[in-house]
Order: sequence, then C-alpha cells, then structure tokens
Amino acid sequence: YESVTPLPLRWTLLVCVAAVCLISADGRRLRQPRCPIGCSCTKDNALCENVRSVPHTFPTDVVSLSFVKSGFNEISAGSFVHTPALQLLLFTANSFDFIDEDAFLGLPHLEYLFIENNRIESISPFAFRGLKTLIHLSLAYNNLETLPKDVFKGMEALTKVDLRGNNLVCDCKLKWLVEWMHQTNATLDQIHCSGPPSHQGRKINDLLPHSFDCITAEFASYQSLKFESISVEAFTFGIDELVVFAQPFAGTCSFLEWDHVEMNFRTFDTIESTSTVVCKPMVINNHLFIIVAQLFGGSHIYKRDVSANKFIKIQDIDILKIRKPNDIETFVIDGESFFIIADSSKAGSTTVYKWNGNGFYSHQSLHPWYRDTDVEYVDISGKPHLILSSSSQRPVVYQWNRGMKGFQRRTDIPDMEDVFSVKHFRVKGELFICLTRFIGDSKVMRWDGAMFKEVQTFPSRGSMVFQPVAIGNWQYAILGSDYSLTQVYQWDTKRGHFVSSQELNIQAPRGFFKGKTQIYEHLLIDLSN
Repeated sequence: YESVTPLPLRWTLLVCVAAVCLISADGRRLRQPRCPIGCSCTKDNALCENVRSVPHTFPTDVVSLSFVKSGFNEISAGSFVHTPALQLLLFTANSFDFIDEDAFLGLPHLEYLFIENNRIESISPFAFRGLKTLIHLSLAYNNLETLPKDVFKGMEALTKVDLRGNNLVCDCKLKWLVEWMHQTNATLDQIHCSGPPSHQGRKINDLLPHSFDCITAEFASYQSLKFESISVEAFTFGIDELVVFAQPFAGTCSFLEWDHVEMNFRTFDTIESTSTVVCKPMVINNHLFIIVAQLFGGSHIYKRDVSANKFIKIQDIDILKIRKPNDIETFVIDGESFFIIADSSKAGSTTVYKWNGNGFYSHQSLHPWYRDTDVEYVDISGKPHLILSSSSQRPVVYQWNRGMKGFQRRTDIPDMEDVFSVKHFRVKGELFICLTRFIGDSKVMRWDGAMFKEVQTFPSRGSMVFQPVAIGNWQYAILGSDYSLTQVYQWDTKRGHFVSSQELNIQAPRGFFKGKTQIYEHLLIDLSN
C-alpha cells in the first residue's frame, strides 16, 4: 500500500516552504542582494568594470568575482569581508598601486587570486594574511621591484605563484624569496632580475641564498656585564680569545675569555690598579704584556706568567713623562715592537716606548705641553704614521723616518680643532679617518695622497667615540652620544659615504670593539656612567 498525497496539497506545501524562505524571523520580507551598479552578474559569477570602489554586497551565490579597469587606488583592509563565499578573485587592467594589510581577510574558501596587469608598486607584508586555502596566486605584469619578507607566510596550500612581468631587483631585500623558493612546494614561472648589476638578467630561479652578500640583522644586545668601564680591548693569546676592560672606579683591569661551549664571555683574571684608564695588551714572541695606564700612582707593565697562571708586574713607566695618560697604541716597525702613550697633562709628554728584549725603554718623546687625548697608528702609502689628537691644537700627522728611526711632524688636519680622537678604516684600499668631537660636527675624511679631505659631517652631541667597525664585507661607523641615542651608520659603496642604519639606546658609550670567534662576530659595547 502506498500513500499518495493529492497534487493540490503538494503544491500548497511548496508554496508554504518558499514563503518561509522569504520571510525573516520578525516577519519582514528579505530581499536577495542585487548585482551592484557597474557590475554584471550571472548565477555564480560577477564582473565589475570601471567601478570607483569595491562594492560591499553581491548575490550570495557569487563565488567568482572580477574587477576590470576599476578606478580605486588601493585594495584596502577588509574589502571582501561581505563576500565570504568567494573561491576566485581577479583584478586586471586596474589603476590601483597598493595592497593594504588584511586586504583579503574573511575569504576562507578563496583558492585562486589573480592580480595581473595593474600598477602595483608595493604590497603590505600582511596583505595575504588569512588566505590558508589559496592554491594559485598571480602578481604578474605589475610594477613590483621587491616583495616584503615573508609575504607568503601561512599560505601552506600554495602550489603556483606567478611573478612574471615585474621589475624585481634581486638584492638583499629579496634574498628571502630565493630562500623561500628552495623550501616551498609551490612552483614559480621563470622570472629574470632587473638588477642589481651583479644579478641583472639572471633567472631568480637559478639563484641560491649564498649568491647574496648581505647582512640583514641589526646589532642587538648579546651579553650584559654588570660593571662600568672606560675602555676595552680585544686580543688573542695562544688559542684563547679575550677582552680586557679598564675600570677606573673599581681600580682593575678585568679580563674575560670566550667560552666556546656556553657561547659567551666568562671571567679570566684581573690586575689590581688605581684609577685605571687603559689596559693595553701586547703580544711579543708568544709572551703577553699588559700596559696599565693609571691617573694616579704611575703606570706599569705586567707580563703573563703562564706557569703560575697570573700577571706579574715587571716594570714601572717614567712618571715624569707620563703624568695623565689618556690612550695607548701598539705597533711594529721593521720587526721591532713599540707602544706610545698619549699624555693629556700640561706637564707631561706623549712618548714612544720600544722593546729591547728585556723590557721597554723610552725611545722618543713627541711634542710636550699639548695635552694629547688620543693617538692612532696608521700606514699611509706604505709608511708608518701617527695621528695625535689634542685639546690645544688641530690633529697632527707624524711620519716615521727610517734613517733617524723616529717620527717627524709631517702635516696637520686643517679646520678640525677640539678633536677628541681619530680612528681609521679602509674601503677598497682607500684610507679614511673618523674624527670625534664632543660638541659640534664629527667628520669622516679621506686621504687624497697629500692630505686628508672632508667627505662627510655628523652632528655630535656629547660624543666621546666615533668608531669604524668592519664586519665581513660591510663597513660601519658608530657615533656614541652622552645626551642622545647612539647612531650606527653603514657605508654605501655607490654613494661613497655613510648612511644611517640604526639607533641604539646606550648610556655614555666610551668604546667599541669587534672580536671574532670561531662561530660569531661580536660587537661589544663598553659603557661608562
């Protein structure tokens, strides 16, 4: 037996169901969203042409949406939150040039995104955030020169990325893309580099991460030391890599050694002293000497006794010549070892000392009464030179006379009064110096074969150090400040000068050094409050 419903009753039920679908909970009749003005819609597709903005409503059945020749300037955040059913989205021949972050938020089913033949110059790093189901992305034929790092992060379903027709510059900003290409399962069409000259015309697909010579990380705090100091020196003795800090208030030279297991510096030894301003290491014939410069009680020389595992004082430095030491520099000329102490007192004299096999003796006193604050040893055109900075005159350049076996005044650096210190560096064989002023303008100058000429000036606000630091093939200069942030500059080879790179919040920096271990290169910052 089969129950059969009469036809009129069936029709009545269908009408009732349809009526329910068109009536809301409060009894009001609901309308299906209409196709927006400027768009044409079919059952599941919509095409918008010459629209001024992204419409917020489309028929609920639309799963494919296209924009052609539209007039909006960007795809802003949340533009498609009202069309969550979209599976395909296409933009072509539009005038917008920017894609904002979260531009495609709220599209959990989107699988195909074509953004082609537009004028896009930049994309937010988070433009594609949330597109976890996207399998095909095309950014072909736009004006892109680079892409933000990790712009494809979280898009694990991607199988195809098309970047053809852009002017991608394969520099360090795009190194991440090469690394990503070698890790992802997605395929990329063959694309070529528009620059830089070293990669111009090459296929990005053929590049490897090591094809780039980049330093992408900034300087960051690695290890904090719970003491103050006024100077720091890095050195190697045997197989050990060490640093030594001069601590005037504690009255010590504090030595730390690199721990290759823990990957940090640990305590090694100390030399007790008084008002210590410089602890200068010097290795001669596998023997370690430490020149300890003090403001009070004279200065001394210590030698490392390896068998006793301690430092032993072997010599005092003439207190009549060295009254207020401020800096020490060590150097070797024709196989003979020297050091020089810059004296900043009114009655002292900057003096060169020489190793004679048993100890150090006074070899030459340079100009007295000039209150020298810093000395820098530098090779200029194959000849040894010293540059003395002074609070009473312009920096003076001395040249070694091999016949006399002593230094003779050669020239001075014009228009540079009140220079506290001078440090040198080289770029492609050219000699440069950084000149530090406490207040005013610190400068970078270049040796032109006869004299130093100005290259660049930097505002100094309480600067006691302007230190060049080379890491790999990159050259940096760090300008400390007692009153403001410490500035890090990076050398721009194309421009031939430094450009701003980073700001560091450091209290009263007094010295910087670079020490290289087997694994890391460290920039250690010495502080004094």
